[in-house]
Amino acid sequence: MRGNSATICASQNWSPVISQNLTYKDAGVDIDAGAALIERIGAACKATHRPEMLSTLGGFAAMTEIPTGYDQPVLVSGTDGVGTKLKLAIDHDRHDGVGQDLVAMCVNDVLVTGAEPFLFLDYYATGHLEVDTAARVIKGIAYGCELAGCSLAGGETAEMPGFYEGEEYDLAGFAVGVVNKPNIIDGSQINAGDNIIGLPSSGPHSNGYSLVRKVLENQTTPPNESLLDDLLAPTRIYVKSVLQALRERPGAIHGMVHITGGGFYENIPRIFSDDSLAALIDTDSWAWPEVFSFLQQAGNIEHREMLTTFNCGIGFLMMVDPTHTEALLDVLVTAGEESRVIGQVVDAATEPSASQILVS
Repeated sequence: MRGNSATICASQNWSPVISQNLTYKDAGVDIDAGAALIERIGAACKATHRPEMLSTLGGFAAMTEIPTGYDQPVLVSGTDGVGTKLKLAIDHDRHDGVGQDLVAMCVNDVLVTGAEPFLFLDYYATGHLEVDTAARVIKGIAYGCELAGCSLAGGETAEMPGFYEGEEYDLAGFAVGVVNKPNIIDGSQINAGDNIIGLPSSGPHSNGYSLVRKVLENQTTPPNESLLDDLLAPTRIYVKSVLQALRERPGAIHGMVHITGGGFYENIPRIFSDDSLAALIDTDSWAWPEVFSFLQQAGNIEHREMLTTFNCGIGFLMMVDPTHTEALLDVLVTAGEESRVIGQVVDAATEPSASQILVS
């Protein structure tokens, strides 16, 4: 039952006299800006659409068929955000790459199961919808979807004055992939003696930025453009190269790891189903990009802390059958990856040397 408005006002000690006719826009929400944004991003979203899509941008929900070629399809879903890297991007008007960050953090997680990401949705929330900024962000999301080969099926833009400060915004993403049930990669096939192939990162990706920002706060000068380029380089998307490796060398890859928050020490154990196994990583087997050397020196960060917080130049790992290692490296090179063997799967009781870390 609807209450009497005059009675409600009186019971709350509110005055029924309003000096102006309030609108949603007066409260800080501009519906026209939302419509303008949809118009601005329409072409970029349309460019990502796969043939399975049954709906278009602007509806209440996205509809898609399961991609063809899967006899026992299993849907794999993942969700993530960009984290406090967004604060650095907002502070320095660097909005174009964070959309790719968002897509990468979701689709790379889905990929470790052997799944092909084919559907993506985003959530953009802000205190005040600035159409130019939002368009830059969402066009970056669309570009990330193109790199991943998945459709940007839709999303949600929420203008929330009083919840977010001014034009600050936050992002969340949602990815759906598909894999044939017999081809699921869950780490159960990992064996001692498997080689560990590392795929390079583009920088810190989207992890550890609370520490990054703390390091920057303690500097006497603000970051220059070159350092910002390195710190805000978009997260790499590994989908196409890894899917190519899976297609060309079926059964050769026993496990995969996306190096995200928690670095090597937190992420690698997630793929082991056998507690007797560990990853022996030679941290001298690749050159750490300069941005990590800067962070370590400027922040006086210990070696283990670096490897617990950052990817340190390696963003994705594969545990592979040693008899297929060279062939897989060749496939990855053809796909554009500068991959290399950075360690082995060993018995968890193995003693690491000075340049190695043991992760179990």
